[in-house]
Amino acid sequence: MTGTGSLRPPGWTYNPSSWSERLWLIGVAVIGFFISGYLGLYQWGIIDTVWEPWFGRGSETVLHSPLSRVLPVPDAILGAMAYAIDAVAGAIGGTMRWKTMPWMVILFGLAVGPLGLVSVLLVTAQPLLLHAWCTLCLLSAVISVVMIGPAMDEVLASLQVLKRAKEQRRAVWAIFWKGEGGTAWSA
Repeated sequence: MTGTGSLRPPGWTYNPSSWSERLWLIGVAVIGFFISGYLGLYQWGIIDTVWEPWFGRGSETVLHSPLSRVLPVPDAILGAMAYAIDAVAGAIGGTMRWKTMPWMVILFGLAVGPLGLVSVLLVTAQPLLLHAWCTLCLLSAVISVVMIGPAMDEVLASLQVLKRAKEQRRAVWAIFWKGEGGTAWSA
């Protein structure tokens, strides 16, 4: 099936907004939320110890470093909030949201992409600046990076909708907010 009623973007072999493509992303975002939340509770002193199976006191070093406190809120708490946004933004909308809710898909991509980039930077800083490793921090970073590709596929599909609208001289801003279906909350 192709064209305006298609479940897949034109030229695609799958639907990047299908639940099979999104549910696992939502699931790993929830896992990331709990990991980051746990680390944040440690950073706030609500729990006394942090689980570290391989790197001795590495997690303590990383989680109490000046780098983890650059902002007024511990970095793990910010990570937990970002994962929560990822999970919610990934869950909103139906299987056609790539064309019916481009704004939500692009918001989802903006939530996932920068989190992955920040995770890579923080992991890179562990051995270079802190000379320590944190197991759960590494796991959180892996989760962030794994989410980028599939999230960007969906963003690309939505950007293609907007590009087609521009080429057809339709109101791109209206389609961004309301989608090709004409309503912001269509299937």
